Amino acid sequence: MAVAFTESIQASDTGRTSLGCSNDAKLVTSTRSYAVDVRPRLTYVFRSPGGRAFARFGRFNVNGVPTVFAALESVPGARCKAAWYRVMVPLKPHGQTGYVRAPDVRLRPLRTRLVVDLSTRRLTAFDRGRRVLSAKVAIGARSTPTPPGTYAVTDKLDGRRFGRSYGCCIMALSGHQPKVRTGAIDGRLAIHGTDRPDLVGARASQGCLRARDAEVRWLMRTVPVGTQVTIRR
Repeated sequence: MAVAFTESIQASDTGRTSLGCSNDAKLVTSTRSYAVDVRPRLTYVFRSPGGRAFARFGRFNVNGVPTVFAALESVPGARCKAAWYRVMVPLKPHGQTGYVRAPDVRLRPLRTRLVVDLSTRRLTAFDRGRRVLSAKVAIGARSTPTPPGTYAVTDKLDGRRFGRSYGCCIMALSGHQPKVRTGAIDGRLAIHGTDRPDLVGARASQGCLRARDAEVRWLMRTVPVGTQVTIRR
């Protein structure tokens, strides 16, 4: 399942959109997307603007790093300024979205995206729509397959905190491995390094995507938190 990076209305960094107040403004195009950084000590996620809250997040997540959501669209309020953002929520089941209040977050433009093709076992990084990296990855074993879908990078972590098998570093994603309930990062999907580079390109993981350490270090330097990740069959 591939994300549709279609041309759409852009939002400015101030939260003001380039369309009137009659419609929501989509924030994902083929060359740009947006993330929002949580600002207060605690923020709530709502099912609809002004509706019922179903989750809450602190300014820092369980790994001690800032909480960041990938933003999908803005909902304008007074004077056409964004009042709400619809965001991807890193909760089970996959694909949940919700709304956060615009004053609770800081909107940040991104120019990167990642695409993983499970059939070729290859990860491709794009910057402004231009391919900048193509790397082989190990994918989930047949008993613990990597789930296709659209996710976002939520954390950048030192792999040494979690064991040698994670290699140098970990880019945790908003999705979860459906057949793994526990683990070093609580069953979350991730792109990470490995201490077994000979297995890169194989069906060898519990659902995560393993690449060579040098390539994951490049991703850690180049790809901001909040970047959207498409995993397709």
